[in-house]
Amino acid sequence: MAEAHQAVAFQFTITPEGIDLQLSHQALNQIFLSGVRSWKKRVSRMRNRVIKGVYPASPSSWLFVVIAILATMYMRSDPSMGLIKMIQQHLPLSTQGQTMLSALVFSTLLWLSLILALRFCLKLLLSYHQWMFEQHGRVSNTTKVWVTLLRLLSSRKPLLYSYQTSLPHLPVPPIKDTVSRYLTSARPLLTDPEFERMTKLAGQFEANLGNRLQRYLRLKALWATNYVSDWWEEYIYLRGRGPIMVNSNYYGMDFLYVTPTPVQAARAGNTITALLLYRRKVNREELKPVRVPGTVIPLCAAQCERMFNTTRTPGVETDVLQHWQDSEFVAVYHRGRFFRLWVYLAGRLLSPRELEHQIQRILDDPSPPQPGEEKLGALTAGERVPWFQMRERHFSSGINKRSLDCIERAAFFVTLDDEEQGMRGEDPAGNLDRYAKSLLHGKCYDRWFDKSFSIVIYKNGKSGLNAEHSWADAPTVAHLWEYTLATDAFQLGYTEDGHCKGDVDRSLPPPQRLAWDIPSEAQASSSLVVAQALADDVDCHVFPFRDFGKGRIKKLRVSPDAFIQIGLQLAYFRDRGGFCLTYEASMTRLFREGRTETVRSCSNESSAFVRALETKEKLSDSLSVIRHQNLYRMAMTGAGIDRHLFCLYVVSKYLGVDSPFLKEVLSEPWRLSTSQTPVQQMELFDLKNHPDFISLGGGFGPVADDGYGVSYIIVGEDMINFHVSSKHSCSETDSHRFGVQISKALQDIMNLLADPKSQTTSKCQQAQPQSKKQL
Repeated sequence: MAEAHQAVAFQFTITPEGIDLQLSHQALNQIFLSGVRSWKKRVSRMRNRVIKGVYPASPSSWLFVVIAILATMYMRSDPSMGLIKMIQQHLPLSTQGQTMLSALVFSTLLWLSLILALRFCLKLLLSYHQWMFEQHGRVSNTTKVWVTLLRLLSSRKPLLYSYQTSLPHLPVPPIKDTVSRYLTSARPLLTDPEFERMTKLAGQFEANLGNRLQRYLRLKALWATNYVSDWWEEYIYLRGRGPIMVNSNYYGMDFLYVTPTPVQAARAGNTITALLLYRRKVNREELKPVRVPGTVIPLCAAQCERMFNTTRTPGVETDVLQHWQDSEFVAVYHRGRFFRLWVYLAGRLLSPRELEHQIQRILDDPSPPQPGEEKLGALTAGERVPWFQMRERHFSSGINKRSLDCIERAAFFVTLDDEEQGMRGEDPAGNLDRYAKSLLHGKCYDRWFDKSFSIVIYKNGKSGLNAEHSWADAPTVAHLWEYTLATDAFQLGYTEDGHCKGDVDRSLPPPQRLAWDIPSEAQASSSLVVAQALADDVDCHVFPFRDFGKGRIKKLRVSPDAFIQIGLQLAYFRDRGGFCLTYEASMTRLFREGRTETVRSCSNESSAFVRALETKEKLSDSLSVIRHQNLYRMAMTGAGIDRHLFCLYVVSKYLGVDSPFLKEVLSEPWRLSTSQTPVQQMELFDLKNHPDFISLGGGFGPVADDGYGVSYIIVGEDMINFHVSSKHSCSETDSHRFGVQISKALQDIMNLLADPKSQTTSKCQQAQPQSKKQL
């Protein structure tokens, strides 16, 4: 441990002859190597700043510009049209020195101008989104030229953040368009009198207060990088005073059918190594920029910046996200005790086998928890204000603050769980549900819900992840988790007896047990009572849908996501006897610092489709699939509804004015909240040779007390995994029942669309966008 080494690095004894100074050369060497590692990281960051600062050009292109200018001057020509001579007049050097230096200055200015021009062109190209709305096989000439130019400007290998400054800003849509789209989305949910009243409210808002709020919002859009993201992070996430466990945090699961090793310490060793290798790639910007699947179009990577070494800390009115530049340790929890595990020694990352050895030391440690230590994590699971008050009173100084700092400054949090989880035993379906609940909330005190993400390693080697939501959205964490699972299983691997590969340095110092001095009043926390009640109320159901997958859906030339969303509408109609406001998360990462937008999946077309199917009417006029695809594309390209109205509402609160229209819109409950977990790195998984290595995806808690939360992941060609959540306290919801309805709805829609007598299929086929391979 670095602190222990520093403590013994310098020792001195006072004797009659003077001071006897003793130095620990081993400790000094480790401190030196740790400093070398830090300086290497600084140099790497400086290098990357230069490379991404000149993208899409390269630093070496400066030399070509200089040589070209000097060669032109050598031929008695002035490429600067007199600018070089003007620069010479202000240089106090000899004639030859003036000529050379002025040529270098002009070349550098010309080079910088060319970079700005190229970046401006790239930004214009990335602002073009019409390609998304073109029909299959009908690519316009404009789009063909656009694709060619974009490929030319993106030909150089970019770093992770190379495209950031070239991404366009999220546009503010016209208020008239947003209001019109809202009324269209609300129509299937309202009766005629209700719709007439809402139309009147919307018209009054648009004609009066709306334009005033819009002017302020446009002013912010001119000044800020993204007019939505900072307010979304603050008011939707950080200002929430309720528990973030279940309500905000979400989870990710391990492989469905296999567990790479049954050895808990070994699985932890490989998982920690894989996560740290990913962090190294992020720090060095060696990760490839994430792109729209199948295209060369980049997505914003800003969310990667706070992935590691990040903690959400509580406040009275709002929480704060704290991020540290680096951390050389992780925090580990096992049987009520907290440990600090150093993952670097003498400037090098410990091997997976060494990490397994260190984890095994923690598992073998017989020491009991200190008073109040075992259930300390419950403070992060309950209400935010009591956690802030407890933190200020008992964890703001002394030994408690030092130990709390170790947890919050850690790269991430690791829980070594004593339970066994996964699809196993005589009740695999029930065990999957319990696995989901364990990852979502655990025992309410054996996770640290404030960390950017926490890893859970179970006794039987199964693993999982719990992520805090404010710093990033699920696709960013899913990218990390895909890399971790693939690296663990296919690159690092295990020995025949299930242990990590490599050698162990037996001289490694043991993990450091964190010390606490928690008074009795801090131990009897109400946070655990609140969190336990919330956890007991959650009803989770996880099931793999194997009847068919995207392969069969695409044969009908139908969007798999639109197909599933229509299925969810049909399932909800059958479950509850009506329609509800439906939330589907779409991303806006085509824009700088973009996060999400809402797709209102319950539309006039989808409701008509469901009603017609249930009443056995003709479906030839139903265009639900077409409508859903257009809604999704509009949300991705900045023409959504809800983020614009949300920001207008925030402006109205700043101005101290009330809008009955905005107040009613933003108070509507999302009784069906849905999200697709995208598979972004399928190339990392060899499903042909290893078909059992299928990810289960992840899920989240219900958004409304009387609603459902549904997450799904499309895996391979023949499977869709669903995660359904609801609350036991609502007598009208049941996660398992709704899961059955989903399966039956998907089958019924497939039978309908596959029927050659159905006229709906041909219309769905016309709805397909152009092939991504053409981009």
